[in-house]
Amino acid sequence: MPILAAIASVLGLAPVLSPIGGLHAAELKVLAGGSLTSVLNELGPQFERASGHKLVIYFDSTPNLIKLATSGDPFDLGVVPADVFRDAAARARFAPGPTIDIAHVGYGVAVRAGAPKPDVGTPDAFKKTLLDAKSITFLPASAAGAYILKVFERLGIGEAMKAKTIVQTAPAQIPQAVARGDAELGIFVVNVLTAPGVELAGPFPAELQQELVFAAGIAADTREAAAAGAFIDYLTTPAAASVIKARGMNPG
Repeated sequence: MPILAAIASVLGLAPVLSPIGGLHAAELKVLAGGSLTSVLNELGPQFERASGHKLVIYFDSTPNLIKLATSGDPFDLGVVPADVFRDAAARARFAPGPTIDIAHVGYGVAVRAGAPKPDVGTPDAFKKTLLDAKSITFLPASAAGAYILKVFERLGIGEAMKAKTIVQTAPAQIPQAVARGDAELGIFVVNVLTAPGVELAGPFPAELQQELVFAAGIAADTREAAAAGAFIDYLTTPAAASVIKARGMNPG
């Protein structure tokens, strides 16, 4: 077995070595969910080294990803919240057929490191914690944020939470705001809340919990379908699954 192929096999990357087989190295434009930033920033370079392809990844929130997908600008694949594929116009920009689930993650609440952890174990306790908090922060303009808003409405505290919400524009800003003390509670998917300076108070109570699914699909008009498919295949390898788990998400 060639040395490069042997190394890739050990790393779980064998399916992505198309350029070594004589095919050209592609540059792939990837649309990606902002909550996948840490995952893809680790996996992307690994894939590039193993395959010879280059990735240009555009991280953003669900509404903006839909705008990017439907703008008419070219892209090669998406690794995005499943909500993007539920938008008919965005789905039309992807090749027909099923998408591939890459990762899923639930929701939680974070506090500043060292701060007392409030009770979020039941819907009533979670509601009280939210109402007692002086401030909260999350990213409303996202698939995760849309679900959080639904939970507030379900608890009957939608209006009450508006006054104490500090709006962020990128997932990474949520734990940063909590770590600085700008907000008492950070509320989002748990992998984003696993960050320096903050601690997870707990997941949403089971009755209110839901998982955000990230799925992958190849663009309908890409000229690099084989390379795009290779990257998606790589994201489902055991090596990729290990990174996804280490970053606080569940693979598949």
